[in-house]
Order: sequence, then C-alpha cells, then structure tokens
Amino acid sequence: MYKIKLNTGAKQELINVTERVERIVSSSGTKEGLCCVYVPHTTAGLIINESADPSVAEDILYCLSKLVKEDSAFRHAEGNSTAHIKSTLVGPSKQVFVRDNKLVLGTWQGIFFAEFDGPRNSREIWVDVR
Repeated sequence: MYKIKLNTGAKQELINVTERVERIVSSSGTKEGLCCVYVPHTTAGLIINESADPSVAEDILYCLSKLVKEDSAFRHAEGNSTAHIKSTLVGPSKQVFVRDNKLVLGTWQGIFFAEFDGPRNSREIWVDVR
C-alpha cells in the first residue's frame, strides 16, 4: 500500500490527485488490475468527476453546501457535523480499473480529494494496486 500525504488550504475544497495516483500505478508495475483509493478520515472523501473545467468542482461544493447546511441543532460537540455528513455522501473510497499499467478513466475524469473540515496539515490518501 502506498500513501499520499497532502495539506488542505480551505474549509472545503476539491484537490485533483489524479497525477499522484497515476504515478503510483505506473511505479507498481501492475499491467492489469484494480486501483483502490481510500481516505482514512471521517470528514473527507473522494470524488471522480470532470477535471477539465474547475467550475465543476466549485459547483459540486456549492451543491453539497446547499444540501447539508450548518445547523445549530446538530449534536456533535466538535461543530463539524456538516463535514461528517458530506463525507458520508461522497464516500471514502473509489476503485478504478488498471489496464496497460495506467488508470482507466474517462476522457474528462479525474480523482479528487474532497476536504470538508479544513484547512488540515495532515491528510492522507491510501492507494493499493493489484
């Protein structure tokens, strides 16, 4: 298993990590298989979506903020329940096929780390290629 370490700079943001995951797949030597990408955090997640137009990421975050609004009635004492709910909606992992030692993604697709409780200096993404 490989680890990608990253820092986030905003309360919520999507960080394109496709190239970092592709480098891991390439160095793994796996010709055909599966790449599992996972975040071990309860206030972050992973998204696969369009990577060509940055406004798509902005729209996704905007929509998630409309769906999950800050609410003083949340019971969680840390005050970050919205981050927990958003990470539940997007999920902590994605699987991508590997063919010819490369990720099999659609033309416009990219892999994004989704931060919902930042900024943070100690985020990780775990990657396993088989």
